Parts: sequence; C-alpha cells; structure tokens
Amino acid sequence: MNGFLSKERITAGPGYNRWLVPPAALAVHLCIGQAYAFSVFNEPMTRLIGINEPAPGDWGLPLLGWIFSIAIVFLGLSAAIFGTWVERSGPRKTMFVSACCFGGGFLVSALGVWTHQIWLLYLGYGVLGGIGLGLGYISPVGTLIRWFPDRRGMATGLAIMGFGGGALIGSPLAVGLMNFYSTDNSVGVAPTFITMGIVYFISMCLGAFVVRVPPEGWQPEGYTPPTEQSSMITRHSVHVRDAHRTPQFWFLWIILCFNVTAGIGVLGQAAVMIQETFGGAITAAAAAGFVGLLSIFNMAGRIVWSSTSDYIGRKATYFIFFGLGTALYALVPLFGSGIGSVFLFVLAFGIIMSMYGGGFATIPSYLADIFGTRYVGAIHGRLLTAWAVAGVLGPVLVNYLREFQIDAGVAAQDAYNITMFIMAGLLVVGFICNLLVKPVDPKFHMDEGESAAKEEKPSPRPSGRTAGSEA
Repeated sequence: MNGFLSKERITAGPGYNRWLVPPAALAVHLCIGQAYAFSVFNEPMTRLIGINEPAPGDWGLPLLGWIFSIAIVFLGLSAAIFGTWVERSGPRKTMFVSACCFGGGFLVSALGVWTHQIWLLYLGYGVLGGIGLGLGYISPVGTLIRWFPDRRGMATGLAIMGFGGGALIGSPLAVGLMNFYSTDNSVGVAPTFITMGIVYFISMCLGAFVVRVPPEGWQPEGYTPPTEQSSMITRHSVHVRDAHRTPQFWFLWIILCFNVTAGIGVLGQAAVMIQETFGGAITAAAAAGFVGLLSIFNMAGRIVWSSTSDYIGRKATYFIFFGLGTALYALVPLFGSGIGSVFLFVLAFGIIMSMYGGGFATIPSYLADIFGTRYVGAIHGRLLTAWAVAGVLGPVLVNYLREFQIDAGVAAQDAYNITMFIMAGLLVVGFICNLLVKPVDPKFHMDEGESAAKEEKPSPRPSGRTAGSEA
C-alpha cells in the first residue's frame, strides 16, 4: 500500500493530460468543504435527549459552537506541522490520510452522539476531522502550481473553489439524511455522521487515486517562461525553514488572517444577523437563502478572483480586496439599520464573501510568486495558522461584541454596527501590509543543489550572502 501511495508511483508519464488534476483536487475539496455546513447539525444536537425540544442535559449552542472552531484550529496546525511531510510524500498519500482522518472524524463523532459525550465530538470532528481538513486542503496546492506554471491562480482557484462550495452539497445532504434517519426517538444525527463519513472517505479516495505529479523539469507544451516578468514573481526558491524568517511571510500571514477574520465571523452568524438587522422582516427561510447566496459568492469568488490575479497580479488583487472591502464594511450599517435596504445589504455582503473566498484561492499563487514553487505547499501550510487564529477571532468579534452591545441596551438591529467598523479597520491594516510586501532578499534564495542537504538538517540562519552562494 505504501508503494501504491508513494510520490514516485504517481509521477505522470508522457502524454498525461494535466486537466485531470484539478478534478482530482476538487473531489477532495468538495468533501472537506462540508465544514462550512457543519452548523446545520448544531440545532438538532441541542435536542438529542428532548427530540422535539431541548431537555435538561442537552447541549447548548455555545458548547456545540466549539466543534467548528476546534476543527479550524487543527486545520491550521496540521497544515503547518505536516507541510514538509506533504511535500515529501506527495499528494496521493496525503489525500488518502486526509480521507481517513476526515471520514474517521465523522465516525468518532457518531459515537459521541450515541453516548452523549461532547468531548468525543471535539476529538472526532474537531481534532481528527480538523487534521483531515488541513491535510486535504494543502495536498493539491503545490502540485497544481507545478502543473500550471502559466495559470497559477486559475489552477488553485479551481480546487479551492470546491472548499467554498462544499456547503452547497454538504448542507442539503446532511438535512436530507437527518430527515431520513429521524424517528420518534432520534433526530438522526448519529447515522447521518456515519453515512457522510463513509461517502466522503470514498469520494476523497477517488481523487487520491487519480492525482499525478509532473516529472522534474516538466513544462506545458508550447509554454515558454517569460524572459521579462514582474519583479514580484521570483525565479528562485526559498526553503520552507527560511520562509518564516522573512518579513514577507509575516506580512502575508497578517493579510490572510485579517481577510479571513473579516469574513468568517459574518459567515457563521449570517442568518441571525440579517434577521436582527431588519427587525424580524426577514423570515427564517429568507435568512437561509441569504446564507446559501453567500456560499455561492464565496465559491464563485475563488475562481473569478484567482483567475483575475493571473492578469493583474496578486498584489493588485489584494489591494482590491482590502480597499473595496473596507468601504463595504463601513457602509453596511448604513445599508442595514440606516436606510433599511435589504438589496444593498445583501449585495455588499455578497461582494465581501466573494473576496473572502478569493483571498483563500489567491494566497497560494502569491506565495509561489514570492517564495518560488519548490516548497510552496509546505509554506502555504505554515501560513494557514493565520486561518486557525481567524477561525476563533472572527466569531468571537461578531458574537461577543453583539452580546455586549445588546446587554448595554443597544437595539438588536444596531448591535453589529461597531463590529462592522472594526472589520473595516482590520482590512485597513491588511491594505498596509500588502503595500509593504516586496521581493524576498536574495540572501534567502536557495542554490539548485541545496534542497537535498536542507532536507537532512535544519538550515542555518541566512547570512548576508547573495543568491548563488551557500546559505
């Protein structure tokens, strides 16, 4: 089995169609993108004992809300810790391990529901599932960038689009299965977990068995690397162990963290927020439609913005994210509690969510431009710790500031205004960090023969030597 999963076994032969790789990556990302739909389980799990309504001993929403946050934290941690292993092992082995963890997380969570032990859900979907999320998320990134040196943004956008769209499959699938399995004595959550765990495991394995890596030095037919290119696109590579020593890594870390923080808190509270903002004029069904619409914008933004970045550049794309996003967040209070325009409110958040998704899809190509392609998957994994932080920071800002405002006597429709201005402020900081991103100092560049040696031992702190010298 190890030989079948090895990186050497999946090196593509002559004539392999590189367009088979994005669907393989998409098969994994559509599965792990279910994480965005996990909230559909929260309300049913508040009445596991009471069945029709919460009963003494049932779990509350705050307790259940930590399942998603733990999963996002472990997504970032696993991507950071195992990033180098992913580069060394290749995408097939990584996708298979991801399938085992993500599918297994559902099975452990089912046991937690049956025994009514919340810690098993934290361990199952939170820890084990979160590790599956992290490995699955980064597994195809470096491979896609190497297969598509001419269309980096589009290639990663095609795969990461699946993560944004996973909720469109995961949400109705979960609801349909819970309705199918529900009885007078059960809300149907546990058997739904088992079914989804098995289905996702099989689907992710199909992607793992299809994926291939290009031979060393491969280039698309007819493609010639440009003799002149932007100074923001390097021809060199920076080792993963040196990347975090550069200011560029931390600027990009803040860029991703604040872009995600501004979006993920709203995404998790969208249904409640639109209902409270418009004073009960929005029905529960309309609020659910709003959430679904945001998911569509989130998914579409991943391919549209990342593909756009191939033409206007990654830095210019992020300037749009932060500049336009700041303006829209500042205007949301006016659109909502100010003039009461549902259309402008929904449109503003739709554009914001498209840039939230676009930020995820564009960041791998930004990293490849700055640090080179050799270790981009591992570097991307370390950068995703920013997502782990944002996964906690965003919901905390939205939920706790809302609660603080309401406790202080602020009307529910005005309770999100301060939060929106804070989000706008975070994006201003992101804009400044993006402005500060410059090409990496040549002292961090690797020699061509340096890779193997650095895999065997920790790299020394770079001296002041230039590219071409031994770091």
